[in-house]
Amino acid sequence: MRILLLDKNHPLITDQLLDKNFILEEDFTSSYDEVCAKIQNYDGVIIRSRIPLDKNFLEHGENLKFIARVGAGMENIDIPVAEKLGIQLINSPEGNRDSVAEHVIGMLLILMNRLFIASQEVKNGIWLREENRGDELLGKTVGLIGYGNMGKATAKRLSGFGCRVIFYDILPNLSDEFATQVSLEELKEKAEVLSLHIPLTEETHYLIDENFISEMKNDFYFVNTARGKNIETKYLVEALKSGKVKGACLDVLEYEKSSFENLDTSTSLSTRENEDLQYLLNSEKAIVTPHIAGWTHQSKEKLAQVIVDKIVAAFCYD
Repeated sequence: MRILLLDKNHPLITDQLLDKNFILEEDFTSSYDEVCAKIQNYDGVIIRSRIPLDKNFLEHGENLKFIARVGAGMENIDIPVAEKLGIQLINSPEGNRDSVAEHVIGMLLILMNRLFIASQEVKNGIWLREENRGDELLGKTVGLIGYGNMGKATAKRLSGFGCRVIFYDILPNLSDEFATQVSLEELKEKAEVLSLHIPLTEETHYLIDENFISEMKNDFYFVNTARGKNIETKYLVEALKSGKVKGACLDVLEYEKSSFENLDTSTSLSTRENEDLQYLLNSEKAIVTPHIAGWTHQSKEKLAQVIVDKIVAAFCYD
């Protein structure tokens, strides 16, 4: 099988697939149109997020048997078209679930205990204790939306902090020793921390909007390591200003490029969007990281290994 690698990943992908007699070609620079022009020559594609695999792309790939996404999210792929064309879709959420879960905990601890703020103050000769009094995770009810790989890994860690973890998921009967499944209405009633662990779909685009925030009974901390467009940023900013959202931990932003390589430039944002972005970047009530929750040295290797294992299991007939 001939496989086209469109993004740089851990070298074990190349090493192990070559050992299994797959034919590999790396192309990390060609444009979308250039890749479309040659994709019919390949049986498989391995990608992160560099270019969209839309209807046009997939129809050019008349010989494609699989697409392997090194990561969890599949929104850059036209899934209905791929399924109609019989292209197998592979991803690797198992590979970075632990990284994401630790990132969630880390951001919450930094935000709730004002660790970054206090550290910067001390480094600048400012010694404030009462002003930096923290808020404990112990005893809080944490509501997760989505209970797949990321949600479960996060719940496992939160349980060690003495939290009550509840979650909402569209699939039934997912409760385990770390978290209890509830209705969305019950989650809104009880959660004091809200964390998203969902893909970006038509149903989850702007899931967290003005109405959702207003329906939360408690003032709450908000965490998003999923996708920026799961929440409507202008309403998050309004809620931060009013105090309804006590603080926000954001590893993803609505204003990211589809490749996740950077933010869209301020010139492509409306005046309101730019003001909201600047508020998040400058507010002490928000922690913002550059879409790195799933990026550790360990997860880079694990993501690659999961992809290789799934490809070999499906297409290696030795």
